[in-house]
Amino acid sequence: MLSLEEDVQAHALRQQGWSISAIARHLGVDRKTVRAYLSGEREPGRRRRTQATVIEPFLNYCRTRLADDPHLWASTLFDELVDLGFSGSYPSLTAAIRTHQLRPHCEPCQVSRGRDVAIIAHPPGEETQFDWVELPNPPAGWGVGRHAHLLVGALAYSGRWRGVLADAEDFPHLIEALDTVVRKLGGTTHDWRFDRMATVCSPSTGRLTAAFAQAAKHYGVRSVVCPPRRGNRKGVVEKANHSAAQRWWRTVADNATVVEAQAGLDRLAVKLDDRRRVRDGEPTTVAALAAEEALRAPPLVAFPAEFDVTRTVTPQALVSLRGNYYSVPPGLGGASVQVRHRLGADTLRIVTAGGATVAVHHRAPDGAGRMIRDDGHVAALEKAALGAFSTDRPGTHKTRRPPSAAALAEAARLRGLPATGPAAHVVIDLSAYAATAARLDRAPTNEPQEG
Repeated sequence: MLSLEEDVQAHALRQQGWSISAIARHLGVDRKTVRAYLSGEREPGRRRRTQATVIEPFLNYCRTRLADDPHLWASTLFDELVDLGFSGSYPSLTAAIRTHQLRPHCEPCQVSRGRDVAIIAHPPGEETQFDWVELPNPPAGWGVGRHAHLLVGALAYSGRWRGVLADAEDFPHLIEALDTVVRKLGGTTHDWRFDRMATVCSPSTGRLTAAFAQAAKHYGVRSVVCPPRRGNRKGVVEKANHSAAQRWWRTVADNATVVEAQAGLDRLAVKLDDRRRVRDGEPTTVAALAAEEALRAPPLVAFPAEFDVTRTVTPQALVSLRGNYYSVPPGLGGASVQVRHRLGADTLRIVTAGGATVAVHHRAPDGAGRMIRDDGHVAALEKAALGAFSTDRPGTHKTRRPPSAAALAEAARLRGLPATGPAAHVVIDLSAYAATAARLDRAPTNEPQEG
């Protein structure tokens, strides 16, 4: 290694016409070393590594991942590398990203920076913040359209958060997701904070809806609505949304099921409970702070919101709902029906478009893959299927079958000809021809006929 002074001296001697061998003898180093410094391959004062670093086998993977997604979080990349066998630390990864310039430059991100924000103090057990996250481009197998829906709830004091995937953002799905998130967090705080979502309040006035007011009473909480255009007022859950989107949603595989994706989200949320924090000058973790929340136990049963979901009956007289199948009477294949069930109830009803209840079943656990069939439906379906069978010989393709009389009559109608009447059939009377011929056999004369 050459020092900065030796590097300057080597360049000066080279400009004076010295050979590389002479410079190497003068400085007491190898010729290859002098050549490397003169060509700029090595920097003065920096020793070349004699052993490969732990990141070097993973450089191509890092470069490929960051080229595909320049905004991929380094923490997300670190999680992937650990699964691939990386034994280095997170700081060593970030240092390698800077040293090797693995992350492509993004000009829009460089010019857009955040604004000043204030830190709001939250006493333990005071507030839980909730927010919907619309996740773009979900796997096609989920059948949810252009966006998947995730409800995230975060404890404002400790920062612990949990999330639940939902089919939609309407009132019943909101209540179900709220109840699940609260139980995942271990209890409820005194206040629930929302932005101005229409299922909670009137977006223009901020006043609670009557339905959500009943739900808030059921859980014994005070509902707080953020002021308009004050997104940072619930900054704890906004940060949780960011973490979920960057560290979980970006890595969900195309063939992942909803159950698998939810399990991955739960693992990430539990893992982030080990995040380090400093409170009053003392180091701690999110999990330790969450233990100080003193949360209240949620009600034994969820608020009884009623679901009304549209489904299409399969040819096997089955209706799918959340990973399970429920039977209906035969004859409804292809028809649209409504599946209605009340949150917390053990049964569900299947109702036709006309409002008639055609089936009542006990609900199976979501994602169980069970097929719930009524004995009466099974017998009726077998009878209908067997009754459709026939022992007749199937039709052949080379049989001569000219148009029938009915078909000919219809063809005559299409041509504008009457199907019945005197013009339908032409009848020729030969006796008229014979009488005419007999009269022509006698030549006409002018003699008077005898009287």
